Amino acid sequence: MGVLNVTPDSFFDGGRWLGEAGMRQADKLIAEGARILDIGGESTRPTASRVSADQQLERIEPILRYVLCHHDVLVTVDTTNAKVADFALKAGAHAINDVSCLADPELASVVAAHAAGLILMHSRGDMSQMPGFSQISEDAYADVVTEVKCEWRRAREVAMARGVAAEDIAFDPGVGFWKSTLHSISVLQRVEEFSDLEAPIIVGPSRKSFLNVFGSIPPEERLGGSLAACLYVAEKGVHAVRVHDVLATRQALEFMHLFRQRSVLSRVQRESRIVG
Repeated sequence: MGVLNVTPDSFFDGGRWLGEAGMRQADKLIAEGARILDIGGESTRPTASRVSADQQLERIEPILRYVLCHHDVLVTVDTTNAKVADFALKAGAHAINDVSCLADPELASVVAAHAAGLILMHSRGDMSQMPGFSQISEDAYADVVTEVKCEWRRAREVAMARGVAAEDIAFDPGVGFWKSTLHSISVLQRVEEFSDLEAPIIVGPSRKSFLNVFGSIPPEERLGGSLAACLYVAEKGVHAVRVHDVLATRQALEFMHLFRQRSVLSRVQRESRIVG
């Protein structure tokens, strides 16, 4: 799942993909192997100000229409705004990625009206109120996995009451959102415990601040940690990873699977000898 932030202020790639640059980045992510493209017009970094529906639409509309016209790929739109969701789904987007854990139930009504998909990410409040990167008190959760599951189930129940089919709802544990570094790591270490939610699991660890566990590392230098997190949760059976670095992540995942296949490795070895 490739991330395409059409924003001036996202924590890693803010300002890079506005206008024509965003279209070229969409081409690149899809060529690198993204099976889902997640387009967002509102930053979700800590303390980020809310962005109006009209501003979000101005940012995402050209790229959304371009991708839907030129590529055969699943498209999700990252928004918490019902008006933006309605526009995106009418245009042809396949699902809405809601990072607010359904703070606005009307969003679910819009998704239901279009019989579309809904990714519900766990979060405990508005991004504008969230403390700095991973600066959440360790006692904010008695048990982070148990509480995330409980709170997410409540959001899913609201979505279903608004008409969204259970099979159209996916789960994202919200790594880094209203969680400390240790909370986020615990969520990843125990990600298989979310299987009883009976929903597809999508995890977005890419370049996030919890990867600073071994020191202060800027987002530009967190690729190694991002890849390690993606490989770990893939081993645990998650359905998708949401990343900025599609090519590197796809290579890492493909080689992980390759290394486990002895017959494939034997063939590679034989062919390399012939070539040599």
